[in-house]
Amino acid sequence: MAAKRGTTSATLSTFTAADGENLALYDWPLRGDARPRGMVLLVHGLGEHMGRYEKVARRLRDWGFAARGYDQYGHGQSGGPRGGLTSSTRLLDDLADVVDSARAQLARRKAPALPLILLGHSLGGLVAARFVSLQLRPVDALVLSSPALDAGLNGFQKFLVGTLPKIAPNLRVGNGLNVQYLSHDPATVAAYRADPRVHDRIAARLALFIAEAGRATLMEAPRWRVPTLLMWAGQDRLVNPAGSLAFAAAAPKQVLTAKCFDGLYHEIFNEQDPEPVYAVLKHWLEQRFAA
Repeated sequence: MAAKRGTTSATLSTFTAADGENLALYDWPLRGDARPRGMVLLVHGLGEHMGRYEKVARRLRDWGFAARGYDQYGHGQSGGPRGGLTSSTRLLDDLADVVDSARAQLARRKAPALPLILLGHSLGGLVAARFVSLQLRPVDALVLSSPALDAGLNGFQKFLVGTLPKIAPNLRVGNGLNVQYLSHDPATVAAYRADPRVHDRIAARLALFIAEAGRATLMEAPRWRVPTLLMWAGQDRLVNPAGSLAFAAAAPKQVLTAKCFDGLYHEIFNEQDPEPVYAVLKHWLEQRFAA
């Protein structure tokens, strides 16, 4: 079953998760018969969808990496109520299914040993990091962009997160994100606000997952083993940069490369000048995955 194309150049399809729910898949393969250096699996943030990662995917393809992404449950063209969550492991289970499907695709193309790299932004960064910390599937490397390791909840929000999931786990409310601080680029903010596939909902169960997974991932940081590039925005107002700072301080330096972009807002790949961000990513990938 094909998903709606929209404005993306990706090949779109629908993947059926283990529980029968449909997830929209996006593939950006290399042109022609070129053999990729690896596959980068993209995981998007809260309220958005994978179609917003067209520029990132094209850069990866230009550098010789195939890219694949998907709309998380309750987002974009995937199934589920907007911002909903059926269980505390749902997003991790879906990522495991997508990783398995990517491995199967590589095997069909006679490239089962091709490196598989996760790249997650914001909520997607948290999902990818928690996935790696639990060792749910082997991956070769991890890239984190402004990960939601610390959601920056105030006292009242922490009270709600501790209370609402017990009473009404499926209650969906506004996520409270001030999209003015997505990027310094007015066009990016305007496009986000006008995007019909973007939503502002979050279920109590999803809010609890974000809070608990962030704490658990930070606790695992001293035992980190997977090569990781961590990039975050010093002026982030959508997630607390302190989470990335804590992870960078705790994770073993032999597996972690950490870079803070001091003047940037949350969406570092969508800033007015994203070239320094892309330069760090390209250099890190090229160091680890030869052409």
